[in-house]
Amino acid sequence: MKPVLISLLEPLNKLSASEQIVLEKIMQPVTFSAGTYIFKEGSFADSCYILEEGIVRIETASENSSNFVVNYLEAGTIFGEISLLDKIPRSATAYAQTNIIAKKILIQELEILLETSPRILICLWEMFRKAAGLGVRSLNELTIKKNHFAINPEVEVMLEKALLAQKEIQTWSEERIDALLLVIASSIAQHAESLATATVKATRVGDILDKVTKNKIASLGIYRSLVGKSGCGFISHYKINNVCEIASPMGIIFGIIPMTNPVATAVFKALICIKSRNALILSFPLSTKNVGTLVCEIIQEALIRQDAPVELIQWLKHRSSREQTEILMKHKNVSLILATGGASMVKAAYSSGTPAIGVGPANTPTLICADANIQHAARSIIISKSFDNGLICGSEHNLIVDARVRKNFIKVLEQEGAAILTHEEKNYFSTVAFEDKSNRLQAKIIGQSAAKIAVMANIKRDYHIKLIIVPNEFVSLDNPYAYEKMAPILSLFTVQNEIEGIDLCRSILQIEGKGHTAIIHTKNKAVVRKFGLEMPASRILVNSPGVHGIIGLTSALDPSFTLGCGTFGGNSTTDNVTYSNLLNLKRVAYYQAPKFLDPDIFKNTYPQWLLQLLNLLNFLKLNALVTFISQRVSIQLRR
Repeated sequence: MKPVLISLLEPLNKLSASEQIVLEKIMQPVTFSAGTYIFKEGSFADSCYILEEGIVRIETASENSSNFVVNYLEAGTIFGEISLLDKIPRSATAYAQTNIIAKKILIQELEILLETSPRILICLWEMFRKAAGLGVRSLNELTIKKNHFAINPEVEVMLEKALLAQKEIQTWSEERIDALLLVIASSIAQHAESLATATVKATRVGDILDKVTKNKIASLGIYRSLVGKSGCGFISHYKINNVCEIASPMGIIFGIIPMTNPVATAVFKALICIKSRNALILSFPLSTKNVGTLVCEIIQEALIRQDAPVELIQWLKHRSSREQTEILMKHKNVSLILATGGASMVKAAYSSGTPAIGVGPANTPTLICADANIQHAARSIIISKSFDNGLICGSEHNLIVDARVRKNFIKVLEQEGAAILTHEEKNYFSTVAFEDKSNRLQAKIIGQSAAKIAVMANIKRDYHIKLIIVPNEFVSLDNPYAYEKMAPILSLFTVQNEIEGIDLCRSILQIEGKGHTAIIHTKNKAVVRKFGLEMPASRILVNSPGVHGIIGLTSALDPSFTLGCGTFGGNSTTDNVTYSNLLNLKRVAYYQAPKFLDPDIFKNTYPQWLLQLLNLLNFLKLNALVTFISQRVSIQLRR
């Protein structure tokens, strides 16, 4: 037993053996799965908890509506007791950061003790008082730290080393940079399987084989997209209008990594940062810190083998690194935040005062038109949405099907392994899959295989279930199926024609996923054009699987694991983010004659007849002659 818990439970030692038995009966053993909430801020307090195993995250809503982590509680602590003492609604939300085991004490049991065993109640109140006192002391220490956290010695050392490392590679040739990228990418690819296994073990979501593929794409695939390109110095040479571009690195990039794709996103960011001659400091979620360490150690070993500065890629290693994350996000020596993760973290990056590139959630609508290749569309959807158990945000989330092909489309989907739910199956499935009030998938569903989810919901087919598709009749804020679903689950809506389908796709994106991705399956280019014009999405995929199309495998988009949503989704770019987004571009522009000459502006410099002549030559598109005459006149005027 933890020393802290022993200290807190000390008042209970005063109880007799019979009183201990009574107390044990009212302490209910409970468990919570990682990612689920235990109680919510503002809710009525009906109990408190003694944490025996696992980690609990305490959060509170800040003024800007994003969540702020107050503390991480480890085994040996009591939480939720303050609301029992002051009988005021909960002041924070408690989440199971990992799977936890605890003992729950209900307030109604305490009221019974007042009548039956007041000695036990007195000992419990003393225990709660001690726990509350320790909590207040801990919060005071945290406040003091936050008031003085502007200078953190460990962060300052990391930044100093990063700056020196970045300056060292700034003058490296493209050939030397590409050679380094190849060694890093090859090293990660060699460890793709062990890293995938470690990720699934740590997060309990996703598919190992698919993560192996993802890790290889994020390493060797991204390397192939970068090799041979110019990432520094002169990257274009006076080809158009006497302008050339010079690329300069930004400096130190701070990269925030999501829980769902820790390896692929970290490797991707490392490769594009090195290509653009930037240093990178990474922050991993608590649940994937060990995986993050494995990835970064492999990268650093590759740096050493290539005589590159090892501090070029660094990461926050400690559980207390959230404080360091906040410091880095606001530090004057951090040039850019590259944020991939939850909405609250991306929002914090944008509000930090440091330039940031963040990404938003997806909720991809997929329109199946009457002229679509049904077989190809069905296979694309199955391959995409089942990949890594639906954890790729840009995969298909909602199918919008033309009524004229609905029957055949469903038949092909079933042949490919999809389970189309009946009305009765849907009713029960909804209670299993979604939380009561939030319209969000339950944590136990996220990133699990369709076959496993089917067992939970008692869905049976005479074939292996690869995907679960739920027919729906309407799109609204109250319909949980109209939101992003990070699992191999899709909604299916029926429309009468392409016009109605485009309207429905747009309505879905207005609910969630605005700016991310939309997909259409059709042979009609005019319909594609209309779809593209009307969708508030940064990526419009045509006849492509979502996952494979958004990262450039089945499209000509830039290969990327950070996908911007533009101002549609509150982001700074619509790009598939790559190394070019991490460069400061300088443009050298030589003088040339004005394209449109205003006599009132140039009347003191150019004679009227010459202005008229130059305007005529511009109209005739004789640009070279205009430039020659203007340069000669300028020379004469300088004399």
